[in-house]
Amino acid sequence: MTQQRIGFIGVGYMGHGMAKNIVGKGFALTIMGNRNRAPVEDLIQRGAREVKTAAEVAANSDIVFLCVTDSKTVEAICRSRGGLKDGAHKGLVIVDTSTSDPVSTLALHEEFRAIGVTFCDAPLGGTPVQAEEGKLLAMVGADDATFARIRPALEAWAGRVEHLGPVSTGHKVKLLNNFIAQGYGAIYAEAFALGEKVGVPVATLARIISGGRMDCGYFQTFSAYANVGQRDSHKFSINNALKDLRYVENLANAAVVSNPIGNAVKNTYALAAAQGHGEDYVPLVADVIARQNGLKNYHE
Repeated sequence: MTQQRIGFIGVGYMGHGMAKNIVGKGFALTIMGNRNRAPVEDLIQRGAREVKTAAEVAANSDIVFLCVTDSKTVEAICRSRGGLKDGAHKGLVIVDTSTSDPVSTLALHEEFRAIGVTFCDAPLGGTPVQAEEGKLLAMVGADDATFARIRPALEAWAGRVEHLGPVSTGHKVKLLNNFIAQGYGAIYAEAFALGEKVGVPVATLARIISGGRMDCGYFQTFSAYANVGQRDSHKFSINNALKDLRYVENLANAAVVSNPIGNAVKNTYALAAAQGHGEDYVPLVADVIARQNGLKNYHE
């Protein structure tokens, strides 16, 4: 089989590493540039071709990967003038690796299917470092034939590829994963504040949890701010966390499922965003909860 031509839109925080690995594995790569020129210029030097519109990306690709902020952005890239639809051709596969709303994913799948194009999902697990190393987790929602077709391209940037079910399953699993993760963050923030109030500093709690059954990678990166002041130990913004939790709420509403804990977690991050911390990383939720309880920020 002839090697697939790959398109990539969203060569930012995670996307640069993914795209770097795609072109590094010998795939012909077309990218759409953005305002941050550094990753674009780096990819061009590695052999990628830059075009100006999503339509051009689609026209020059067999598989297009999207790695952007949210479903609203995905929808705009697909539907706007000069978007993917304008350059789409029969047989094209569009793979959304963003953390998106499954309701939107299914709508786009049906929309593109009507013109002979496959829209599917493969959201990510991992960090920017793992993206650079080609060791991300890909959580794939696609039919069997589409999965077989896109798998070689996925394996260019993913160390682990999981086919989870039909279209939107990847996004559903990703949201459940992120709900659990941000739920941990909300619990940690409250536990830290309660501990401080009753004379148990974060350092003590962190020392006891570390290495025990309640320890995990998320605890280590989240607690690194409140414990020792590492503001960038967990590079995921409060705004992104809140967006994901809103998508969880949409998913629960569509399934007619009661999710009171999900709403409580969402409100924790909504409070932090409302107080001007949306662009801060999620560990700073601890400061918001501390102040709500009459305490000072952990690290000024």
